Amino acid sequence: MVRDLARQLSKRVKLEIVGKSTLVDRDILERLEAPLTHILRNAIDHGIELPHERLAAGKLEEGIIRIEVTHRAGMLFITVADDGRGIDIEFLRQVVISKQLTNPEMAAQLTEVELMEFLFLPGFSTTQTVTEISGRGVGLDIAHSAVREVGGTLRAVSVLGRGMTFYLQLPLTLSVIRTLLVEISGEPYAFGLTRIEQVLILSKSKIAVSENRPFFVMNNQPVELILASQVLELASPAVNIESLSVIVISDRLNRYGLVVDRFLGECNLVVRLLDPRLGKVPNISAAALMDDGSPVLIVDVEDLVRSIAKVFSSGQLSQVNQSTHQAVTKTYKRVLVVDDSITVREMERKLLENNGYKAEVAVNGIDGWNAIRSGDYDLVVTDIDMPRMNGFELTSQIKTHAKLKQTPVIIVSYKDREEDRLQGLEAGADYYLTKSSFHDDTLLKAVIDLIGEA
Repeated sequence: MVRDLARQLSKRVKLEIVGKSTLVDRDILERLEAPLTHILRNAIDHGIELPHERLAAGKLEEGIIRIEVTHRAGMLFITVADDGRGIDIEFLRQVVISKQLTNPEMAAQLTEVELMEFLFLPGFSTTQTVTEISGRGVGLDIAHSAVREVGGTLRAVSVLGRGMTFYLQLPLTLSVIRTLLVEISGEPYAFGLTRIEQVLILSKSKIAVSENRPFFVMNNQPVELILASQVLELASPAVNIESLSVIVISDRLNRYGLVVDRFLGECNLVVRLLDPRLGKVPNISAAALMDDGSPVLIVDVEDLVRSIAKVFSSGQLSQVNQSTHQAVTKTYKRVLVVDDSITVREMERKLLENNGYKAEVAVNGIDGWNAIRSGDYDLVVTDIDMPRMNGFELTSQIKTHAKLKQTPVIIVSYKDREEDRLQGLEAGADYYLTKSSFHDDTLLKAVIDLIGEA
């Protein structure tokens, strides 16, 4: 494929593979085909320059794409790197603004990591040329979704003029996962290692408090702390110790420090799916049996991050640096943001929280429907095109529910056709806005109109 695409584009490309003997589970290998294909096509079309361009830049005529596969710490790591042109971060920032995905003020505050996340947004492309190979804004979003489906992570790093590198971190198998066992309220719980950003023992002297929210600083960034027992609604231990066992988890843009009782060690667990009659168990993805035959629950980190956000929004936060946990209460206007795009979700959440509202997120229509039935929200902001339940269906469900029908709903979508707007209003939406509304504060004005200022 690499040779054929390079010939088609009049480019010279050499593919290097390191780790050919690395064993990969068959199920994982099948799931990797699509992501790797899209990443390679992107590298050949967008990354590697034409021979005369490479010579002018002081490079060899032949571009190099390097794939490295290795096992490390019980996980599968795949790196795909090219020595092409890379991405100009400031150009990417301007593309984000031109596509009206955010306003210039917010775009100026986005870090390089946050800007690179836009590359995985459905329909996003930095090129104006559409070819048979790429340019339609599809590909990297598919790769990102496929990797997330198997419990892995995908991130991109670019150096202008030197190339682009994609880092894939995946479980070794879909049936056996490497986990960290911890104790929470006297019971064992397992966290998949691919879902953990960092593990540390934190001295209480390093904990600070801002607006009644405890946090510590990691890599020059504040990380808010919360008790795992509080998120899981378990009894909180009242032991006052001088250090805390902390697991740092994230959903790529938000990072939290989860305080557990203690670390029990790493182990491989055979995943056992929960009985489907139980439905979706909050914060839990599966179960397993430990070596001694005792059961252990495997934590759903993405669900847990959403639950953490809900606790922070409620204002009922236990202080992790006190032996007696005291809750501090403040009333906030709560908004539920429902969108399957992590970038758009975070843009809307940040916009709302920067203006004093407490925003929580849901990743699709079903997730949003479950959240609004179990929570107490003043407003729902939803996208239209989402898996499992679209925004029209979600709005209709809310507006026909006896207890929820008074909850105002704002639909925010890329679709700007009149028939789409009418369909949204007929479903019961109080406002129908396009995502360009971020540019002129129309969304914020609509929120204030429906529920008042924060």
